[in-house]
Parts: sequence; C-alpha cells; structure tokens
Amino acid sequence: MTLPPEAYLWFKTLHIIGVVVWFAGLFYLVRLFIYHVEAEELEETVRIAFKEQYCLMEKRLSNIITTPGLILTVINAVGMLIMQPGWLSQGWMQAKLLFVTALLIYHLYCYKLMNKLSINECNWSARQLRAFNELPTLLLVIVVMLVVFKNQFPTSAATWFIVTLVLFMAASIQFYARWRRIRSEEFLKVK
Repeated sequence: MTLPPEAYLWFKTLHIIGVVVWFAGLFYLVRLFIYHVEAEELEETVRIAFKEQYCLMEKRLSNIITTPGLILTVINAVGMLIMQPGWLSQGWMQAKLLFVTALLIYHLYCYKLMNKLSINECNWSARQLRAFNELPTLLLVIVVMLVVFKNQFPTSAATWFIVTLVLFMAASIQFYARWRRIRSEEFLKVK
C-alpha cells in the first residue's frame, strides 16, 4: 500500500502537536511534584488535602495529557520514518533518536516519582525536582536544533550562546526558587 504524498504532512503536523502536548505535560507534571513536596511543610489537615489533590492532578495530567501526547508523537514519528526511511541512516536522526530515548526514560521516571509521591516515599527535595524539571528543556533544545540543522549542526559562537542562555535560564529558575524560599522563611520569622 502506497501512502499519498500529503500523508507525510499529516504525520508531521500531528507529530508537532503531539510534541507540544507531551512537553506541556512534562513541564507541568514536575511542577506539580514540586508543589506536592512543598505541601509537606503545611499543617496536617491542609497538608493531607493538598497532597490528595496533587496526587489526583498528577494522575490526570499524566494519563489524559502527557502520555497521550507522547503516544501521538511516537506514532506520527514512525509514520514519517516509514515515508522517509533514509533518515534512519543519517547521523542527525540517530542522535535525535538517542535524545528522544532519554526523554522517554525521563517520562517513565516521572511515573516512578508520581507513584512514590502517592505513597509518601519520595525522598526528592523541591530543589532537586526543580533541577530535574530543567532536563526536558535542555533535551528539547538539542532535539529541535538537530531537526532544524540536520547534518550541519552548528558549532559556532551563536550555538554556544544559545546553550549558555539555556543554562542561564535554568540557573535563574533555581536562584529564584531559593530566593523565594528564603523570603518565605524570613516572613515566617517576622510573624
């Protein structure tokens, strides 16, 4: 069976939509983990209610948005590769698939963290989770650059500037979280 030429464009369109949905879910899921861990600092009755709510939100986000986004991404990626099998022999695609595999592992590990949070066995701090939340951003930047530049992956100063910018953004987020925590602690001391 031969697919019509526009099938590739449909695969590509749905692949991009899947990536957007998947990443929106990944970014928000770990943010919920952070709130879940921070709820530990609340008084008991409020803590229990918040943790139950976060468990529910995490499961719904994972099962209704994040994982379906992943499935849509993978199915349509396979469709594009069926139509362009020569890409599998190209270095940029092999590198992309390696980074996408890392994202799949990250996704599965999020389920492990979610399950640990639901039974109060997660030992991760909010700070560690914030750092963990930066990983898909970095992988996304690398994957997009591989797709756009393919075999002409840039190694110029502009490339290093973008990499530095991404690292700066990650560090800024960590700094802001620490600053917010310190201010919160100071506020509680004043009370």
